[in-house]
Amino acid sequence: MIIGAQLYTVRDFTTNLTDFSETLKKVADIGYTTVQVSGTCAFDPHWLQGELQKNGLSCVLTHTNTQRVAAEPQAVHNEHQIFGCHYIGIGSMPGNMVTEPEETFNSFVGNYLQAAKTLKALGSHFMFHNHNLEFTKSPDGKLYMEKLMESFAPGEMDFTLDTYWVQAGGGDCIEWLQKLKGRVPCVHLKDMAIAAGEQRMAPIYGGNMNFDGILNACLDAGAKYLLVEQDDCYGRDPFDCLKESYKSLTLRGLK
Repeated sequence: MIIGAQLYTVRDFTTNLTDFSETLKKVADIGYTTVQVSGTCAFDPHWLQGELQKNGLSCVLTHTNTQRVAAEPQAVHNEHQIFGCHYIGIGSMPGNMVTEPEETFNSFVGNYLQAAKTLKALGSHFMFHNHNLEFTKSPDGKLYMEKLMESFAPGEMDFTLDTYWVQAGGGDCIEWLQKLKGRVPCVHLKDMAIAAGEQRMAPIYGGNMNFDGILNACLDAGAKYLLVEQDDCYGRDPFDCLKESYKSLTLRGLK
């Protein structure tokens, strides 16, 4: 398994191409060789190809505009091919999972199933990233995560399992990695701590989650890329948080 940096962590430093370029250098200087591109400014795929090569990085996953994935899967695939990325992800289901979960779910399946099939036929992989709301129970008693697994076949849509949001949704990360075995090539590593009486995101091994067990479960589930992400660093420098997570993971033999 290869550890990487989810650039959403440092999204405030990718709002223009100059800063984006410097951010890629900083991430590479920490030691990461792999990134997920998410939350950045717009970029030309040839520009990204050059910047990745310059810094000895590869992009293994993106979060891409949901409307484009549904409407233009061929074009999205072609663009990702330029910078060598085969995993095309989205961050969530379009819609409102809080007030209209069933409508949001049904709309998602209806709008994205064909796009997922198209991407698979082209040789790309459509990837879904969970939050806690997918662990809401549907009217038939199933969790929406379970219904997503059933509605898309393996290879049509696989999962970027987010460890923090599984925990926040009341799920067990190890159990879900087992359930999704063979369908989780990419995992978001994100720890959970308690501070000031609230749940907070933390660098890996900086919180309370069972990351020894989670990492073993990732290996058993067939995960290829473990992408460090921290949406909120609570005033800390996000590059320092990425560095802390990197050090903790490399001390355990990952790289």
